Amino acid sequence: MSPRRNRIKSAATRESGEPGDAPLGGSLRRTENYQGDDWVVQTVAGTSGRSYRCPGCDQEIPSGMGHVVAWPMHGAGVDDRRHWHRACWGARERRASNVLRGRGAPRY
Repeated sequence: MSPRRNRIKSAATRESGEPGDAPLGGSLRRTENYQGDDWVVQTVAGTSGRSYRCPGCDQEIPSGMGHVVAWPMHGAGVDDRRHWHRACWGARERRASNVLRGRGAPRY
């Protein structure tokens, strides 16, 4: 049996839009439905050197950590962008609102 050859795709094959050509197996920017609106969702590497606060869990996203940026499709632009942990964005429909309870309050 002869060894496997790693062939470089020609420019015409790469521009054809075959699946698997984009990084991470798909587009980094996509549209998803959340709270009855269409949201633009983009995966970022987190290399900006800034930290953000996740609206899903209210915890800090440290600089250098990959996360998701989401904003309404028909929003005001940069002011409407929110930075989420990937897991928090995935669980956004299952999360309950952050209700502050007293120490003696029941948890139901």
